[in-house]
Amino acid sequence: MQRLLLFFFVLGYFYSAQAQIEGYWDKERAFSKEISVTASERLILSIDELPPGTTELVYRITLLDDNQKTTNSLISVLKAIPDPTGISQGSAGAILLLSKIAGDDQCTYAIFSNSDEAKNYKQNGSTKKACWVQPMPVSKDARRLTVSSTSCFSTHILWFGFDSANWIMDQRILVEVVPWVNSKLSTGWTSNAKNEVIDLCASTDLAQQLAPSQAYCGCVLERITAKYTYAEYTKLLAAEKAKAYSENSAICFVETNGEALRYANQQQLRESFIAEKKFGEAIKQSLVLLDSPKTTSADYTTLGWLYVVTKQYDKALLYLHQAVAKVPTDLTAQVTLAHAYLFHDDFQQAKAIYKKYQAQNVNEQLSWKAKVEQDFAEFETLGITNSNYKRVIRMLE
Repeated sequence: MQRLLLFFFVLGYFYSAQAQIEGYWDKERAFSKEISVTASERLILSIDELPPGTTELVYRITLLDDNQKTTNSLISVLKAIPDPTGISQGSAGAILLLSKIAGDDQCTYAIFSNSDEAKNYKQNGSTKKACWVQPMPVSKDARRLTVSSTSCFSTHILWFGFDSANWIMDQRILVEVVPWVNSKLSTGWTSNAKNEVIDLCASTDLAQQLAPSQAYCGCVLERITAKYTYAEYTKLLAAEKAKAYSENSAICFVETNGEALRYANQQQLRESFIAEKKFGEAIKQSLVLLDSPKTTSADYTTLGWLYVVTKQYDKALLYLHQAVAKVPTDLTAQVTLAHAYLFHDDFQQAKAIYKKYQAQNVNEQLSWKAKVEQDFAEFETLGITNSNYKRVIRMLE
């Protein structure tokens, strides 16, 4: 026995560094209680709430005679057991050490994860819905339960039910439970908990402007989960949550290059309105775009064109002049400005611009004259006519 104890001690020491990284036996929240079961009766005992991140637990049940004592607490024995998920054979063997002494009395027991099912057991002895059952009478027992091997972890509280096998004498039973806490899961941020933050983030106006917003909302989630445990987060007042979200939102907007994504999405929305000939909506979206630090002369040109096709010529001239001021060599802005003058009945101003650039191309594939003809054809399809169309084309021959 001494050699076996030494073996587990050395083995535990060897794996202690890794175990500390993966998780730990939570000795601060280890549970120990001695109870008395009346002869031939059943009793249920609820243990303290398991800490967040509990993925395994070890328990020991010992029936004691009046003069017997347990020589070691369960947590002291577990110091010799390393990470239970790392060396299952070692921990399985170590379970044999967990009962130092037991009396001659025996009992059966069951474990429940639901209080109603535990109460039902006390009344009629039913173990159909138990997450673990020991049907054979025992005087001592010690086991390891894991998330993967049992449904006992569906809640954070367990109920032990005992059925005395002694029909004459009362029984004293010592129950000890020590949880193994996974370090990563101990914050309480399960997948469902994280989705609460993701869903809240995705529902905001800003996130919808940044669609797809996975990177942005992922950043917000990462910062909030790094600062708060889930229990701390749920206890925040609504104003505190809003403040925490706002602070992290601003940082993540910058870190995920949110401005560029929002600008691209706003441009795409504007173009979809134009394609559907919803020019009023396109104008509203264009005005929103002008507030972006990413705004270019092309955005001013597009807004000027929208005011032209909606026959708001004074506004068209205002924004087209700004486009030309930003980039004088932008011939798309220049030709649109000429059109605005034409429709504004200022033929001389329009003629000066038409003539100035008639020998140039608007881009590498489209000549100035072809662009003018193209625009006039589009204006006519939109019901915008002018008696000077042919005059301008002849002038550019």
